[in-house]
Amino acid sequence: MNLKSHLIFTLYTVYGILLKGISGQYPLVQNVTVTEGGTANMTCRVEYNDNTSLQWSNPAQQTLFFGDKKALRDNRIELVRASWAELTISISDVTLSDEGMYTCSLFTMPVRTAKAYLTVLGVPQKPEIDGFTKPAVEGDHITLTCMTHGSKPAADLRWFRNEKEVKGAKEVNASGKTFTVRSSLQLHVDRNDDGVAYTCKVDHVALTQTPQQATEVLEVHYAPRVEIVHSPAVPQEGQYLKLECVSKGNPSPDPVMWTKDGSELPDLDRMIVEGRDLTFTSLNKTDNGTYRCEATNHLGTSSAEYILYVYDAPTTLPPSTTPPPHPIPPDPTAQLGARASDPTVTGNRDPNALGQHGTDHALIGGVVAVVVFVTLCLIIVLGRYLARHKGTYLTNEAKGADDAPDADTAIINAEGNHAHAEEKKEYFI
Repeated sequence: MNLKSHLIFTLYTVYGILLKGISGQYPLVQNVTVTEGGTANMTCRVEYNDNTSLQWSNPAQQTLFFGDKKALRDNRIELVRASWAELTISISDVTLSDEGMYTCSLFTMPVRTAKAYLTVLGVPQKPEIDGFTKPAVEGDHITLTCMTHGSKPAADLRWFRNEKEVKGAKEVNASGKTFTVRSSLQLHVDRNDDGVAYTCKVDHVALTQTPQQATEVLEVHYAPRVEIVHSPAVPQEGQYLKLECVSKGNPSPDPVMWTKDGSELPDLDRMIVEGRDLTFTSLNKTDNGTYRCEATNHLGTSSAEYILYVYDAPTTLPPSTTPPPHPIPPDPTAQLGARASDPTVTGNRDPNALGQHGTDHALIGGVVAVVVFVTLCLIIVLGRYLARHKGTYLTNEAKGADDAPDADTAIINAEGNHAHAEEKKEYFI
């Protein structure tokens, strides 16, 4: 390498070192965000330092630490690390007044500085719900108001009806560095709101693990509604019957009142009232009538009616589920009739099916008998008619031969009559 090249290389090396020293002596800081009541760590670093001291100052330009020397008497401020390349301090139990621009200074010639902004988040207080006085009455209009103080930035309030979110009207007011947030919910309450939990939740960046919320469980008073549930569906003599008076109201309408046809129950030995239930131990015809259940609370009265008609007890025993001790031989006549209509039928026949075939055979036999009777009558009438006309014909043939002494003479006379008949013919010209 010649002298000129060596000189140029040396100049570039020195220039690089100078640039590195100059750039490395600028302090480096970062903005910090902390929740009110927490601890903020403020760090200042340099890449290259020629034994020059670092210093932290607060927004009021008060020196907090100069190197490892504490300058401000504040027990909340502590030294974390101090060296030629780094100065880190901590501020515990941070308040909103600690928020602002903090300055890290490097005492070179000239002094170089860097600024970091400390943001303090205001934690919203636990919300409170106002506007509800227990109990409400069905049909009332009420306004639930949820409010929280001290949030920074302004918090968000959300309403939930049980687990389903509902929308409220939000209002934000500034109070110094913090905000007061309100949210209102308009309700027209009915019996379906009784026992419903309305919850107001606070959403905020400072509430990462323990969200703030408040819950109000509504109590709504309403008039009773009554219905009667009964069993069995077809009441019969001698049966057990239970009528249940189902009444819903708040306050609960206990006890309920049972009447029959507008009067008191007539037979308390068989008609037993237990709570809301009316029980008949054994029904009979005298129990027929209209039964009324009535429930009352301070908001009103409700009633329901049940018309009882007791049917006769069944006169036939139900078919036995056990087989007879000895098999009953099938009826051959019924089997023959069944085989004539269905060749697949075997000897074991259903008794109800045999009875049905017997009824069909009787009907067919009656129809056949009527047809035979009508046919015989027609034959008799026709025979008498033919017999009458045949006698008249024979009488005309034998006219004039009745006085003949024998058959030959009768024939001759008959022929003679025909001859005379021909002779008696007259011809007119």
